Amino acid sequence: MSRSAHPAGPRHADVLPEGHYAAPPVDLNALDPKVWAQTVTRDEDGVVTVGGVDVKTLAEEVGTPAYVLDEEDFRARARAWRTAFGHDADVFYAGKAFLSRAVVRWLDEEGLNLDVCSGGELATALSAGLAPDRIAFHGNNKTPAEIRRAVEAGVGRIVLDSFQEIVRVAHLARELGKRQRVQIRVTVGVEAHTHEFIATAHEDQKFGIPLAGGQAAEAVRRALQLDSLDVIGIHSHIGSQIFDMSGFEVAAHRVVGLLKDIRDEHGVELPEIDLGGGLGIAYTSEDDPREPHEIAKALTEIVTRECEAARLRTPRISVEPGRAIAGPTAFTLYEVGTVKSLEGLRTYVSVDGGMSDNIRTALYDAEYSVALVSRTSDAEPMLVRVVGKHCESGDIVVKDAFLPADLAPGDLIAVPATGAYCRSMASNYNHALRPPVVAVREGEARVIVRRETEEDLLRLDVG
Repeated sequence: MSRSAHPAGPRHADVLPEGHYAAPPVDLNALDPKVWAQTVTRDEDGVVTVGGVDVKTLAEEVGTPAYVLDEEDFRARARAWRTAFGHDADVFYAGKAFLSRAVVRWLDEEGLNLDVCSGGELATALSAGLAPDRIAFHGNNKTPAEIRRAVEAGVGRIVLDSFQEIVRVAHLARELGKRQRVQIRVTVGVEAHTHEFIATAHEDQKFGIPLAGGQAAEAVRRALQLDSLDVIGIHSHIGSQIFDMSGFEVAAHRVVGLLKDIRDEHGVELPEIDLGGGLGIAYTSEDDPREPHEIAKALTEIVTRECEAARLRTPRISVEPGRAIAGPTAFTLYEVGTVKSLEGLRTYVSVDGGMSDNIRTALYDAEYSVALVSRTSDAEPMLVRVVGKHCESGDIVVKDAFLPADLAPGDLIAVPATGAYCRSMASNYNHALRPPVVAVREGEARVIVRRETEEDLLRLDVG
């Protein structure tokens, strides 16, 4: 169908700029539970509430933009992962998704371990009182200072990412008089069905040691010879925002093959296998993520089957959900500033945040949903592009979505499923102040990460 068949302007909303067509949702006031946190609903006045607190109150108390986190949802998802894998496996929350001291305490209370990948994440975990032996330390280029602090603290495992790191960790552990538990991260050559920048198991990328050419086997060989290292297993991570389990099946087959080779050469059966994380969440109604119990059943069956075929004892499995726990639990609350209609194209809705609080759309071409949350509307739908206030044409929050045609400055809109990576990757571009994170539970809201101030910015400017 040609564009000329739909000559209406942007308020009729079914003409996408690339010439494709999309029907507007039946009810713009509906909140799809697939993409919104569990306690999100509308009150009798049509205002969205979360944890019993309405967004107008939140905007008045903490301002916008703000990340609003449903604490009960976060805890429930953590419990679901813990329950799904039971006591014969380990669940390490991937701190890179979103980390704060409050989050660390929630994880501790819900029985999860923690995966960190920088000195700052490690410091956050330790300052919140998490037992060091429940921490795993990742990263492709850990500094000697970071490694030293991790070994001194007694972290439960360090994931070795290169030949140089094997030597580095062994040397520092020996110097400190410790025997450090480690895993070897391998790249298994699996092409995850995800964006190139977040696919992490093909050979041509910075993470891990390739299975190809025997490099991973050589890494294990060297690590086993070092008395200051206790090699407990193999680590594999194939990417992020993955819905298809077939990649995990291929990865498990290849990792178990390596475990068999290690047994045959060294007479050692390594007791652990970490399959990483990367399980996808629903950013839009079209996404269809699996539940934790389905994932646990599938991964356990895959590893068990492969080990039986190789005549190996089934190792203890570890997984690292981050996005799958944090992502759906939060939304970003914005105030509309400017509504600009371009006849025959679309309407631009500018908000008081943007790529400084959500870089994923610009970085990964990520897709999001959006809703008017300060009221309901019976106006016709209009096709919009939600954009930020920064000096970049690529400052896009939601590329194409439908909002009511009576949207106006001062309205509050919200983008769901922003609990993972948005605050973690936030920046001060244009000297923007990074938004607060507000946890809401049982009718109470509390700031767990405060909004930055101009004084914070200037404090670092010592020139």
